[in-house]
Amino acid sequence: MREERRVSESQVEIVHMVRPNHLNAAGRLFGGMLMEWLDEAAGMVAMRHTRSNVITASVDNLRFIHGAYNGEIVVIIGKVTYVGTTSLEVRLDTYVEHIDDGMRYPINRAYFTMVALDENDKPKPVPGLIVESESEKAEWEAAKKRREMRLRRKEEGY
Repeated sequence: MREERRVSESQVEIVHMVRPNHLNAAGRLFGGMLMEWLDEAAGMVAMRHTRSNVITASVDNLRFIHGAYNGEIVVIIGKVTYVGTTSLEVRLDTYVEHIDDGMRYPINRAYFTMVALDENDKPKPVPGLIVESESEKAEWEAAKKRREMRLRRKEEGY
């Protein structure tokens, strides 16, 4: 029988402060820095779910909604949305948290596909995902569509 885990078991929340070395020439958080933070968060989520080493297979829908600036607090929340045989999809939502009122404002959303690896760095089966809430079920269905689009792009050479 395939082992299964809940979405909540692997969810992560990571906090970074934007510093001058994280800024681009326009004075905003450099997109590449945010991508590094997202990849790290996706890896942590996937490692918690699979309890193994993982690699990033693809990044979908990396959507920049708003910039982040020097001194702001960036919060990244990651969770598993879908699992296949050896891969899983991780949703990452990024917010700027304002210190004065504690409110979080969305600045980015991304979906990463991660592959679990065995001790020989070969893909290995991943645990199933227990989807409980209506939002988790909706995310699962949307993830199936994203997976179909990824497979179609792969077949077409994109």
